[in-house]
Amino acid sequence: MPDHLVAELDRRAGAGQRDAFICELIRRGLDDERRWDDVEAALGGIDDTGHEWDDDPAEWVRRQRRGDDRRSG
Repeated sequence: MPDHLVAELDRRAGAGQRDAFICELIRRGLDDERRWDDVEAALGGIDDTGHEWDDDPAEWVRRQRRGDDRRSG
């Protein structure tokens, strides 16, 4: 690993915390990759037409919000 990366790693992670810091970064990176896998797998999963929101998406959203008893206001 280049010295400048090791120096920044030590500044950010703190003394003796390299392994934990690197593990956390890897965990976050893998979580991001899994989310992108899910997004890419879902692409094309909804038809382009035939939805109740096609004519007026904003009105459809308003109806959804009004119909949700958990919402206030």
